[in-house]
Amino acid sequence: MGHDVIRSCPNVVCGLTGWVKGPGDLNKVVRYTMEVIDVELDDSPKEECGVLGVFSPDQSAARVGFFALFALQHRGQESAGLAVSDGEKVRLEVGMGLVNQVFDQEVLGRLPGHIAVGHTRYSTTGASTIRNAQPVYCQSQVGEIAVAHNGNLINARELRLEMELDGEHFNGSSDSEILARIIVRNLHKGPEAAVAEVMKRAKGAYSVTVLTPKMLIGFRDPFGIRPLVVGRLGDEGYVIASETCAFNPVGATPVVELEAGEMVIIDSRGMRFACAAKSPRKAMCLFEMIYFARPDSVMYGTSIYTARERMGQQLAREHPVDADIVVPVPDSGFPAALGYSQVSKIPFREGMIKSRYIHRTFIQPDQRMRELGVKMKLSPIVDHLKGQRVVLVDDSIVRGTTTKQIVKLLFDSGAMEVHVRITAPPIKNPCFYGIDMARKRELAAANLSIPELCKYLGATSLGYLSLEGAMSSVGRPHDTFCTACFSGDYPVPVPDDIGKDSLEDLADVGEIAALNHAQLRLIEI
Repeated sequence: MGHDVIRSCPNVVCGLTGWVKGPGDLNKVVRYTMEVIDVELDDSPKEECGVLGVFSPDQSAARVGFFALFALQHRGQESAGLAVSDGEKVRLEVGMGLVNQVFDQEVLGRLPGHIAVGHTRYSTTGASTIRNAQPVYCQSQVGEIAVAHNGNLINARELRLEMELDGEHFNGSSDSEILARIIVRNLHKGPEAAVAEVMKRAKGAYSVTVLTPKMLIGFRDPFGIRPLVVGRLGDEGYVIASETCAFNPVGATPVVELEAGEMVIIDSRGMRFACAAKSPRKAMCLFEMIYFARPDSVMYGTSIYTARERMGQQLAREHPVDADIVVPVPDSGFPAALGYSQVSKIPFREGMIKSRYIHRTFIQPDQRMRELGVKMKLSPIVDHLKGQRVVLVDDSIVRGTTTKQIVKLLFDSGAMEVHVRITAPPIKNPCFYGIDMARKRELAAANLSIPELCKYLGATSLGYLSLEGAMSSVGRPHDTFCTACFSGDYPVPVPDDIGKDSLEDLADVGEIAALNHAQLRLIEI
């Protein structure tokens, strides 16, 4: 591992090393690997990624980026990548797996430079493949850039066709590469003009960090659907990240959350902000506050932990029940369960212990082990559950299969009653803005009434937090959120013909054409 990639190939694979011929007779290093088997033991929604930017004149940007990406690991556990500039060359390293599986001391030592962008990712297309890894690298006569993107463009097909008719050549077919190439084509006009052109043409959700040989750029789409925050690093350094939790491990301090349509430009002259597009309205994803963001992060000026605790308190007011203990689904259910306990005066107790190391493995479980379902991830504390009337607090129900298994697990452990309480309102619509969520026909709340769903789950009772209660718990005006998955109100209109996988229908989505003929899949999933 650790080879420089400084030409036209943004996505490489770690593992065995080999040389292959690329387009234009350019030799490129390709690192093959077995694809990771992802043991999907839950049906929870998955965020597409976390993005990062580092400007650190007095220390290695790769090392800072490594530890900051560690703190963003919850946003993507499938692949990780860093692109680093030393002021002249941009070098890239991406690979499948966790941050500490992709990077080690040797690899970081081969990424010299003081500017970096980074990325952690979940796949939205099923199989875990290197083709989806970022940052995306582009090279042109204007110069090298690397782009890390969180979100999803709903007009990717239209944009690509327009650009190809205008003479643009694409190596791959991801919406992130479309963003990168719009920037490349306009960067000679200045970063403000380049980002303004992105916002003029790209529709959907995008929080982005961009690396050039001498500059770091960050920006949010005109609705601000995905988060992005800027912090200071020492006297002359800066960090841009999806969440503030990335700052503390590297000694950075938050400065400001970028506004919808706003951009930040960081170079040797310092940091400056610009409005790249007028915002029609703010529409921060409410599900970030409920589920995705790490509890120690701050968004919209609100502690995520505190917001979730208030959601639990409000849930107890809206759906009280006579019970003996309040039990969280680990780990995301803890703050809300504490809040429920505080208002209801029902004692809080842990009822399950989560294995944090089973999620990803190179070993595929056999059918009998797959049938164990949540038992591979959650181990009940029988002494806490036996003979108890339990309030089970969780953040969301998507398909309902995981919740059904957990309810059964509690009854099998001796619980007398299981009252399910959910801090997200019923999820009735798919997300087109960067969350890997089920199709509408697979969403439990879109197809079953609450009594029907309660019966399906095998629960004693079922109660969801209202949309009003969820938004009020955050403490921000209600018109500043995207609530599309709950309400069907999409801030960026979604074309009627777009489906959950519409952007994935393009051939080899996210894969770079330079590697198409060399890509080796040792395991077919």
